Amino acid sequence: MRKNQVMKLYYYQHKGALLASDTPQTGFGPAVTPSGSSPLFVLVGGDPILGRGSFKVAHPGQLSAPHGLEVLDASRLPHGDADPFLAQAIAQGRCTAINENRPGWESLLTQTPKAGKKRVNLLAIGDVGSTLLTGLKLLGGDVISSIGICDLSAQITARWEFEMGQIALPWNYDAFPEVEVISPEQLFDCDLFVFVASKGIPPVGSAVKDVRMAQFEQNAAIVKHYARMARAAQFQGLWAAVSDPVDPLAKTAYLESNKDENGAWDGKGLRPEQVQGFGLGVMNARAAYFAKRNPKLASFLTEGRSFGPHGTGLFIANSLEHYDEALSQELTHLTVTANLKMREIGFKPYVAPALSSGALSLLLTLRGEWHCGSVFLDGIYMGVKNRYTPAGVETELLPHIPDPLFAHIREASEHLKEIL
Repeated sequence: MRKNQVMKLYYYQHKGALLASDTPQTGFGPAVTPSGSSPLFVLVGGDPILGRGSFKVAHPGQLSAPHGLEVLDASRLPHGDADPFLAQAIAQGRCTAINENRPGWESLLTQTPKAGKKRVNLLAIGDVGSTLLTGLKLLGGDVISSIGICDLSAQITARWEFEMGQIALPWNYDAFPEVEVISPEQLFDCDLFVFVASKGIPPVGSAVKDVRMAQFEQNAAIVKHYARMARAAQFQGLWAAVSDPVDPLAKTAYLESNKDENGAWDGKGLRPEQVQGFGLGVMNARAAYFAKRNPKLASFLTEGRSFGPHGTGLFIANSLEHYDEALSQELTHLTVTANLKMREIGFKPYVAPALSSGALSLLLTLRGEWHCGSVFLDGIYMGVKNRYTPAGVETELLPHIPDPLFAHIREASEHLKEIL
């Protein structure tokens, strides 16, 4: 789109919703003159598998370049003027882009966010799962109605139901969400499914350098099984991937849920925006830990950002306003290797991830607040600052990302594409 060129849209009433497209459409009836303040859905093209499904529009240029990393940076988006109605809808936060090439896109026109507290189901109550559960129990009373727990061991779930049931405020016994044991068949009867199952974690003291990727093959097999269960249940909630490696497992869940019994893609499973990886929260928190203890890194605390996966490929920017490549590289290295330092001390690094990436980030998600997590972008799950809104998932739109930093974000994306 040329600068100052006005984006022309054609508007239609379809299935009770206001729909717009930059090309004339057939099958929707005659074009209409838009009015009112209802949600606006704008059709965009895109790959049916690797393109985004839907998202909240924060800039008109995101409609012309909807699927790539450019959506994070206003200075890299196509420039042009939106028509007044579109501009108002974007400014008011009620504009949603929909990939018209994805099967079943029309169902999004009639979906409305569920009001009130949400049901959360948690799979696997090991070290990470039990710590995450404790965080949700203590801090989630405002947004969680109840928590279901499921594990291969009935002894483990019995223990944690018993423990959680005895955590209460005196004389205010309903302040915290109740915890109950559920069967595997009940796992997707919820609003938020949290995948914390893991197999084959290298022991402390092992020679494995990339602990996260060492778990991929075995954990991916587990994810595939439950992704197919989510498909069979026609799950409409949010799938949260917490197990390592978070970002590839999020993509595995998305892809596997959309395959039929013969392994062929049909797009009838989870939409890409229904899956999010929760691993960036602890990396951001680790960067803050080091920034608090070194004055030359302190700019991160007020101006910094974290991008990319939970592990190799992560990049920490010391500052967006005063970006420094050397300081960013130093902070990134400290952050990426923090888990190895904990192993050197002699412990598995699971408490901070379970709380910063898990419980705290999940609660921010349920509250519709900004958090760190991996959303589907550029054909992979990319860790960025984002939030869920009534108009869809919104990624932070920065006015300008410095070229060296954007190159690192691009490198992270290419790294993730090589994995899966």
